[in-house]
Amino acid sequence: MAKVKPEKAKSLESWIWDAACSIRGAKDAPKYKDYILPLIFTKRLCDVFDDELNRIAREVGSRKKAFQLARADHKLVRFYLPLVPDDPEQPVWSVIRKLADQIGEGVTTHMRAIAKENPLLQGIIDRVDFNATTHGQRDLDDDRLSNLIEAVSTKRLGLEDVEADIIGKSYEYLIRKFAEGGGQSAGEFYTPPEVGTIMSKVLQPEPGMEIYDPTCGSGGLLVKCEIAMEESTKGKKRTVAPLKLFGQEFTPETWAMANMNMIIHDMEGQIEIGDTFKNPKFRSTGGKDKGKLRTFDRVIANPMWNQDWFTEGDYDNDELDRFPAGAGFPGKSSADWGWVQHMHASLNNKGRAAVVLDTGAASRGSGNAGTNKEKTVRQWFVDNDLVESVLYLPENLFYNTTAPGIVLFLNKAKPKTRQGKVFLVNASQVFEKGDPKNFIPDAGIQRIADTLIGWNEEEKLSRIVEHAELKKNDYNISPSRYIHTSDAETYRPIAEIVEELKGIEAEARETDKALKEILGKIGI
Repeated sequence: MAKVKPEKAKSLESWIWDAACSIRGAKDAPKYKDYILPLIFTKRLCDVFDDELNRIAREVGSRKKAFQLARADHKLVRFYLPLVPDDPEQPVWSVIRKLADQIGEGVTTHMRAIAKENPLLQGIIDRVDFNATTHGQRDLDDDRLSNLIEAVSTKRLGLEDVEADIIGKSYEYLIRKFAEGGGQSAGEFYTPPEVGTIMSKVLQPEPGMEIYDPTCGSGGLLVKCEIAMEESTKGKKRTVAPLKLFGQEFTPETWAMANMNMIIHDMEGQIEIGDTFKNPKFRSTGGKDKGKLRTFDRVIANPMWNQDWFTEGDYDNDELDRFPAGAGFPGKSSADWGWVQHMHASLNNKGRAAVVLDTGAASRGSGNAGTNKEKTVRQWFVDNDLVESVLYLPENLFYNTTAPGIVLFLNKAKPKTRQGKVFLVNASQVFEKGDPKNFIPDAGIQRIADTLIGWNEEEKLSRIVEHAELKKNDYNISPSRYIHTSDAETYRPIAEIVEELKGIEAEARETDKALKEILGKIGI
């Protein structure tokens, strides 16, 4: 099969976005992502099913016989679609395209029929009601739905037209475009691709490894790991075993998005639904560890920053040994280091992790008088030699904040030459201006990844720091504290200071509340 040329990949991205905009234009497209994504996904399923039917037809003489065989034995195709055109020579998608009245009801019926025949798709493409109404008004009327179906119909997405990596990249492009217009909600399902690429390259996943994302959103970080592994093994004369991908996502619509993303990339993964922090779904199934937290070769994640709805009780009542003595509760105002503890507990004894955190997670509490719970947890990770490196990102990369963010890399089996040290990278200046967000160019991505992998020290970019120096600085592990990017820079970034002040204020509020409770109990 001929490779799709880069310009065709670009045109596919343009087409996929134009299709999304056919409802109400670019501004409103993100509002309709829960309709658009399943429809494009279904078009891909239909066209691939057609290709498989044509393959069978070449062997048995006709598409009519091919339909009959596929209906009798679903194992002949990856996904069996119970959509049979009046004329078997017509494409399967024509069953949806030819809907003329009650289109919303018809699309919903067909989606549910497909899901019923394919357990893997249940809850993924049948969760959306294309006929839904709010206060008696259709959320997506038949005219706009018809426009969308027609726009989706203009390009074929079968095996002979576009390879899995091209349709996958285009689908990711569509998710990114939704993130651009998604405001605060965007960060719940999308991590900028260059950040994910750096994380996956540095983690160096190897064939057959098990990779886990406890807050997987649309599944992009897991996909990035598979791509990184395939790129690193190119040209090797052996069959490369795919990664085993595992993820958990709390929001049902985003869970469905992750499953579609995985399938459309032609990658097999297991995506569970639910609150990972309170009820992680991946547990050991046998032996002495039965019921305990399952462990993985690599963990990669971008949890929502500074979640404040987990209480000390959530940590104290944990039965999975995720929050060890000496670390534990990092304070009510931010669960960032709570997530890091979950990820650490999810690593096997040679495991490595990469997690995106709020910038303040690297420094809050350091240099303050008295104790600070978040700093205590951070200290535990440093003292136990689990922190391999910290990457300080440029500002305005993420869709739900202008804050730079950091990437924390953990390693449960640091090489002896790296023990007692942490590698810090301040990449705050490695970016280009973009609209609406800044981005890290390809050369910058490779530079940052190579620097982190090789522990290459470079003036104004990276430094190896001994634990003794981190301890001297009260366990502040922010690269901006140790690496100044210009001669004039003598102060820490304002965004980092603001985040630290927020943490101090929240800690003060907690203390005041506790004090008032004590005073109330003794009648003062």
